[in-house]
Formats: sequence, structure tokens, C-alpha cells
Amino acid sequence: MTDAEDHKQAMQKQQAKHRAKVRETVDPERALVLVHTGDGKGKSSSAFGVIARALGWGKTVGVVQFIKGKWITGERQFFQKLPEPITWHTMGDGFTWDTQDKEQDTKAAVAAFAKAKEMIRGGEYDLVVLDEINIALRYDYLDVHEVINGLDARAERTSVVLTGRDAKPELIDYADLVSEMREIKHPFKSGIKAQRGIDF
Repeated sequence: MTDAEDHKQAMQKQQAKHRAKVRETVDPERALVLVHTGDGKGKSSSAFGVIARALGWGKTVGVVQFIKGKWITGERQFFQKLPEPITWHTMGDGFTWDTQDKEQDTKAAVAAFAKAKEMIRGGEYDLVVLDEINIALRYDYLDVHEVINGLDARAERTSVVLTGRDAKPELIDYADLVSEMREIKHPFKSGIKAQRGIDF
């Protein structure tokens, strides 16, 4: 048997296994919860990719940004240029090491989550991204059980993506999908400043 024939047979077996798995899957008849976490870059970027996918299917999308301040980012500029821009709320006061004010950061996080709950419960959105909410949870600006209760109350059609490093174990257990970004190499550690269009 030739290499080409071996390969074809191997791929046919792989295809049969995959199709069998697909046949066993069911539609949950509810929206999903996705968590993007880990110490590597790409958590928010991946969420913005999910946004692009949803918009491609004509879905309605909202974003609530925790922690990140009013600084200009390429993704926000891009999505605001669309004929029907997505709903976007940037409600943080900046990085925690810049604010250095736990009381104010907690107030900002609580206000952001109040807005998020409105959006995920209201039934208006197919997808809501809670960007960097895991950082707010990490510093106990929010209670993880309150966040899970808020997710439990989401509209049937509304999927939610939660980003940020150090996702709480309870949230990881609750989510339908959890992806971990792992840092292998980062230009900042070599003294290279953040690059417009690549990092923000």
C-alpha cells in the first residue's frame, strides 16, 4: 500500500470517528458561557474574533469593558466604524496598578456588572463580551457567586464571553468552554514597547 493510500485510509477512519461524535451532540437550546483566561496575550483578541464571527451571522453584540480605561484601542475604533456599531461600554478607570484605589475600582466594577446584567438578561443581544471581568474578580471587586447568578439569569439567546487572567475556579467549573492562553514569549520582556495595531 502506498503512502497516499495509507493516508487516505487514516483520514477516512478519522472522518468516521468525528462524524460519530457529531451525531452524539445535542443542541443545548440555551446560549453558552465562554471563558478566555491564562497569562498569555490574546484573551480579549480572541473574544473580539468571536464578535466578528457573530456579526458575520447578523447577530446582535454588546461589550462591557472592566478595568480598561478610556484609552483608544484599534478594536473599538474598528467596530465603531461598522454601519451598525455594536453596543460598547468602557467602564473601568484603568489598570489596577495605575488607579491604586480599591474602593473606586470596586465601585467601577459593580457599576460595570450592573450594566452587564441588564444586557445579558434583557434578551436584546445574542452575544455579550465581559472584557477583563476576571481581573475584577481576581481582586475581589466582584463576588464570583454573584457573577454566576447573573450568568444563570441570562436570556436564553444570549451567550457570554468573560476574559482576563486568573479566572476563578468556580467560573471555570460553570462555563461551557474555557480556553487558556499560555505565554511562551513576550516582546515586553525584551524591552519592546506595546505596538499600535498589534497590542492595542
